[in-house]
Amino acid sequence: MSFDALLFLSFGGPEGPEEVRPFLENVTRGRGVPPERLDEVAEHYLHFGGVSPINRLNEDIMAALRSELDARGRDLPIYFGNRNWHPMIEDTVGRMADDGVRRALVFATSAWGGYSGCKQYHEDIVRARESVGQRAPELVKLRQFFDHPLFVEANADAVRAAYAELGERAEQARLVFTAHSIPLRADERPGADGRPRWYSRQVAEAARLVAERVGADSYDVVWQSRSGPPQVPWLEPDICDHLEDLHAKGVGSVVVSPIGFVSDHLEVVWDLDNEAEEAAAGLGLGFARAATAGTDPRFVKMIVELIAEHTDAAPVCKLSELRMAGSTVNGALCAPGCC
Repeated sequence: MSFDALLFLSFGGPEGPEEVRPFLENVTRGRGVPPERLDEVAEHYLHFGGVSPINRLNEDIMAALRSELDARGRDLPIYFGNRNWHPMIEDTVGRMADDGVRRALVFATSAWGGYSGCKQYHEDIVRARESVGQRAPELVKLRQFFDHPLFVEANADAVRAAYAELGERAEQARLVFTAHSIPLRADERPGADGRPRWYSRQVAEAARLVAERVGADSYDVVWQSRSGPPQVPWLEPDICDHLEDLHAKGVGSVVVSPIGFVSDHLEVVWDLDNEAEEAAAGLGLGFARAATAGTDPRFVKMIVELIAEHTDAAPVCKLSELRMAGSTVNGALCAPGCC
């Protein structure tokens, strides 16, 4: 099929202290997050000067993607839009329409299903097209990629590098995968296959695939970055609580792989590189955090392969038997009631 452009769609992040609170209010609007939790998270951003790493990381990925597309002789302009902060997707889709784009692919920076990881990006697409009106281009979202071989291999090599950081302590290190926690009721919503726990099943499958490649017979999948009211149950255990449990069991060191994230944005560098690493140090645990996949050239090549599935009828590359999902036109859902 013929496409005029690619929309690189992400979460967004503040670029200065004065933007932090408005950004967080955008992120949490309608979710009942207590103000004190917003104050707490705002301090995390202010620790880094109020600037989120996600914007620079996305720009780096897009620059590498532009080079990869050029090397393959593919003329596909890349536009950048966000859900929660500038450049907002509504403005970007409006600019695409002004530039004469009539049909575009959309790459969302989430490997997963579930509401925040997939369905909300479909809602972003619908909202943006409605804001532009009849001039809006057709937008075709690329599929979920948690089990793409290049995504898995990039994460596996990052885990190997983290083991190497531990030196002599690596032999007995416990491998721990983390992903963003979500409310249990959200994880109970059916996915594209009509069964619940679509998100947590995908995370578990990605962890299994990476662990298999690094030769880890046993490992743990835990969660981080919860933000909702304390009375609402979320996926557990939390990474810091889990480190205490491992210490109590005599584990001496850990390798932590943030499998649920595609780049080292704030929830990785704060929740893991600050809070979890400090917790490990306080327990006397050796600690090494694996890099995320976004900095790996294979991640960019994966995006190109996802594009080619639509432009060149390229074969679908995936390693699990979970249903392929996430790719629809103009924000339609994958299946009735999905996510």
